[in-house]
Amino acid sequence: MLIAGFPAGAWGTNCYVVAPAAGEECVIIDPGHEAAQGVEDTLAKHRLKPVAVILTHGHLDHTASVVPVCGAHGVPAWIHPRDRYMLNDPEKALGRSIGAQLLGGLTIGEPDDLKELTDGSTLALAGLELSVAHAPGHTEGSVTFRLPETAEIPSVFFSGDLLFAGSVGRTDLPGGSMDELYVSLARVCLPLDDSTVVLSGHGPQTTIGRERATNPYLAEVARGLGGDDHPSPPRRGM
Repeated sequence: MLIAGFPAGAWGTNCYVVAPAAGEECVIIDPGHEAAQGVEDTLAKHRLKPVAVILTHGHLDHTASVVPVCGAHGVPAWIHPRDRYMLNDPEKALGRSIGAQLLGGLTIGEPDDLKELTDGSTLALAGLELSVAHAPGHTEGSVTFRLPETAEIPSVFFSGDLLFAGSVGRTDLPGGSMDELYVSLARVCLPLDDSTVVLSGHGPQTTIGRERATNPYLAEVARGLGGDDHPSPPRRGM
């Protein structure tokens, strides 16, 4: 298994390129702000051929490079239908203007081939099987992707902005809900094995076991607590 990740753009959003091995087909997860060159460098370094872009949610810091990346390689993108509108109107997803200086350098809109993700489905792409789980809370259409455990590696969980090392995604933007985020943590994260590697949308790698033991938000969920009365988590990303 080959997983190459790098933080991109003004918000340090983690973009991941995933393939069975070097020299094979791959998928690209969350090519965000200023990620296109990093994607091209990663593809060249590992001799990879992309077959799809998959998006954990619709915020601009995770999607800003989806049109040029898909266009350069003639591949489709996948997004949950409840976040699809953000590709055409990124400022609506933020509830505020982010300024012409930023938007002026971006290609806003949908790629030519855009497909919709569904909860509980499995994407068979590039020789990989990625399980999709709808995980609202950060946005209405947030999803996670999970690779199954093999004899060589533990399961890998691409959590987007649902779960971070030591924290969780912000819920103060349009479509965010702390109650829904806690439900998603309970439904999607808690059942995972402790050995599961977590690769999130921002920040360092962690594991479910480490977060179960140290993450205050996940600990509250495990105790059956949490909700809108809890203080908002630190803001990361958009």
